[in-house]
Amino acid sequence: MTMTTETTQLVDTLKRQLKAQGLTYRHVAQALKLSEPSVKRLFASGRLTVSRLEQICRLLGFTLAEMTRESAAAVPRLQRLDAAQEARLVSDEKMLLVAVCALNHWRVDDIANTYCLSRAECLKYLLALDRMGLIALLPGDRIRVCVARDFDWIPGGPIRQYFLSHGLDDFLEHAFAADDDMLEFVQGMLTAQARVELRAELRRLKSRFAALHEESARAPRAQKHGTGLLLATREWEPRGFEELRKNGAAVR
Repeated sequence: MTMTTETTQLVDTLKRQLKAQGLTYRHVAQALKLSEPSVKRLFASGRLTVSRLEQICRLLGFTLAEMTRESAAAVPRLQRLDAAQEARLVSDEKMLLVAVCALNHWRVDDIANTYCLSRAECLKYLLALDRMGLIALLPGDRIRVCVARDFDWIPGGPIRQYFLSHGLDDFLEHAFAADDDMLEFVQGMLTAQARVELRAELRRLKSRFAALHEESARAPRAQKHGTGLLLATREWEPRGFEELRKNGAAVR
C-alpha cells in the first residue's frame, strides 16, 4: 500500500517529534501495547488508525488536531511562480479563475455551481495548478492551498500586467459608497526616510491582510466576500501640474 502525501507528512512529523523528545519505537510499542517490529511496520506502511494516531500523539503531548497542524506547517510553501507559469495562467481566463477560487479556499462544487465550468473542467485546471505547486488536489477532490502567507506575484510580471490592463480600471470605476467600502487618497511631500517608513507600513498592512484571509478560510463560504485592497505609493505629481511647470523647474 502506497502512502498518500498527507500520510507521509504526518508520519514524518511523528518521527521528528519522537526524535526531538528522545523517544523510540520501543516507547511507542509500549503505548500501543504492540511489539516493536509491529510498530516499525505501521510507520513504514502508514496504516495507522485514528485511534492509534491519537495514542501516539498523547505519548508526544499533542492532540491529533495539533499534530496535524504541526505536520501541515512543516510543508514548504510556494512563495512565487516563475514567469512562464504566470504567463500560462493569464493565457487562459478559465484557468486563472479556477486558480483565484482555489487560492480563496473554494471547493470544486462551489466553482462549478457558480461559474460556467463543468466539474471535469475544474478538475482539469486544478490538476494543472497542482503540477505548478499552487495547490494539492487531494482524495475526494479536496483542495489544499500550498502557498506561503507572503506569496506574491512577480513585480512587473504577467499577473500584475494582467491586473493593470484588465482589472485596475474596473476596480476604481466604483462609487465606494457602501458602508464597508473605503477609498482614501492623500498627497504630501515626504523625505526619502519618510518614504522608507511608509513602504514598511504598507508591507505590514499587506501582511495583516494575508493573515485575515487565512483566518477567514475557516468560515463558511456564504459568510465571506471577495475583497480587494490596492496599495500603491510612488514619487508623483499630477500630469496637469507637470504641464504648468516652467522648463527645467525642479520639485522643491
